[in-house]
Amino acid sequence: MEAQAVKSNLVLILDFGSQYTHLITRRIRALNVFSLCINGTSSLKSIADLSPTAIILSGGPHSVHAPNAPCFSPEFIDYVESNNIAVLGICYGLQLIVQQMGGEVKVAGKHEYGRMEIVVDKAEGLFGNKKVGDRQSVWMSHGDEAVRLPEGFEVVARSQQGAVAAVENRRRRFFGLQYHPEVTHSPEGMDTLKYFLFDICGITAGWTMEDVLDEELKVIKSTVGPEDLVICALSGGVDSTVAATLVHKAIGERLHCVFVDNGLLRWRERERVMETFERDLHLPVTCVDASEQFLSKLKGVTEPEKKRKIIGSEFISIFDSFGHELERKLGKKPTYLVQGTLYPDVIESCPPPGSGRTHSHTIKSHHNVGGLPKDMKLKLIEPLKLLFKDEVRELGKIMGVPQGFLKRHPFPGPGLAVRVPGDVTLGNHLDILRRADEIFIQSIKDAGIYDAIWQAFAVFLPVLTVGVQGDQRTHSYAIALRAVTSQDGMTADWYCFDQKFLAELSTKICNEVPGVNRVLLDITSKPPSTIEWE
Repeated sequence: MEAQAVKSNLVLILDFGSQYTHLITRRIRALNVFSLCINGTSSLKSIADLSPTAIILSGGPHSVHAPNAPCFSPEFIDYVESNNIAVLGICYGLQLIVQQMGGEVKVAGKHEYGRMEIVVDKAEGLFGNKKVGDRQSVWMSHGDEAVRLPEGFEVVARSQQGAVAAVENRRRRFFGLQYHPEVTHSPEGMDTLKYFLFDICGITAGWTMEDVLDEELKVIKSTVGPEDLVICALSGGVDSTVAATLVHKAIGERLHCVFVDNGLLRWRERERVMETFERDLHLPVTCVDASEQFLSKLKGVTEPEKKRKIIGSEFISIFDSFGHELERKLGKKPTYLVQGTLYPDVIESCPPPGSGRTHSHTIKSHHNVGGLPKDMKLKLIEPLKLLFKDEVRELGKIMGVPQGFLKRHPFPGPGLAVRVPGDVTLGNHLDILRRADEIFIQSIKDAGIYDAIWQAFAVFLPVLTVGVQGDQRTHSYAIALRAVTSQDGMTADWYCFDQKFLAELSTKICNEVPGVNRVLLDITSKPPSTIEWE
C-alpha cells in the first residue's frame, strides 16, 4: 500500500523524536482512521503530497531553544491554514507551535515528569465534551513550558502546579497538549484524541483491513504488467507469507516463490514450512538448499552488522540465480521481487529527528530494507510496508491464511545468525541452539501461553561455564531465554514466567541438550535493548 493511495482522512504524524511517537500512529489506527508517521523536518512537498486531513506534531527529547532543534518547514503554518488543516501539538509539538507562532517558551521552574493532575479551564475546543473544573490524570514529561502564548491562543487546561497543560486557537485550528494523551498513563487521553479527530477535524472512522486489501490488490495489478513475472522471497514467517498470498491473489501463477534454507533455520523449519506452503496455502514454492553457501561466507565473521549484510547479499544472489533459472525455463526474465517489509522495519531504518544526519543511525539493518544492492535489477514490491505486525495478521486472516500460521512468533530474516553472538559457524553452536530453542518453544505451547507472548526464542551464549552433571565437572555453554510481550514490536516488556515452569524448563534443557550446563533468562525491556540479541 502506497501512502499516496490514501485519498482522504489521513492523519499525518510529524515525528520529532518522542519514544511514544509511533504509539500515536497505533492509537489512531485503532480508531479505524489511517495514520502515517514521517520525519518532523520533512519538506513541505512531502507533506502536501500526502494531502493530510489533520496533522499531529509529536513530542521529542529536544528543547526548542537548543541549537539545531528540529522544526517543521518555514512554510508549514501558511500551508495548514490555507488548506484548513487542524494541527495538534503534543509536548514538544505544543512548544514548537507556541514558539514558531510568536509566543514564548522557557525552562520550567519546576519540571513535570510522570503522572500529574490537570484541571479544565475552558469547556470548549479540545475539552468541549468536559466541564470547567473537571480533573484528569495525565502523563507529563517536559522540562520547558509555554510562558506567553501567541496572539489568539488561550489556555484551556492547567496542571496542578499551574503550568500550561493545553492551549488552542480554534479560529486558526491550532491545538496543543503539554502531556501525552497516547499513553495508557493518561486514562482519558484516547477520549481527547477521539474528540480532536472526530468532533474538531470531522474525520470519519472508516479505514479497515478490507480497504487495505482492496487498495493493495489494485496497486499490484496496476504496477505489475500483464505478462510480468514476479519472484517472492519466502522466509516462512508471517510477513512474507501474507505478502506472497496477497500478490498471488492479484496475479496468480505469474508469482514464483522461493524458500531458501540458509543453514540458519530453526529445528525442522524447512520441512514444517514447506508442508504449510504446499498443503494449506497452495503457493507455488521452490525450495533452495543454500546452507553451505551461506555458512561458508559467514565463517570467521563476528560483527553483527557485517553478518546481516552478508546474509542479505547472499539472499539477493540466490534470487538472481533463481530468476535466471526461471528465464531459462519460461523464456522471460522476472521483473519484480516481493518482500514482506513492515512499517517497524522502515521506521528503524530512518534517521532520528533532530540528529542532524541524512542517513540512519541504524538500530539494526534489515536485509529487506538495508541490505539490497544499489544495482539490483529486480524492482521491489513491498505491499505491507505501511502496516504493523498485528495489522498484517488481520490482513492474512481476511485472505484465509491459517490461524495457526498467523500466530507464529516473528522470526528474523538473518535467522539464527542474530541469536549466536560472534561466529555462527564455530563447532556445533547452531545445533545446540536449535535443540534448546525447540524445547523452549514446545514447552511454551504445552503450557498454553504461546499466544500470550509476542516473541520467544533461545540464544546461544559463546561462553563456557563450569557445571556439575552426572557427578562430573563440566565445561559447557550457557543458553539465554528471551520472551517478550508487545503490540507492534516497537517497544516490548519481558514476559513473567511462572517460577515452576522455568525450573522445569531449565532442567529439561540441561538434561536433553548436550553441551549446555546453564540456562539464563533475559529480563530486559525494549528499550533499552532490542528484542533480538544482534
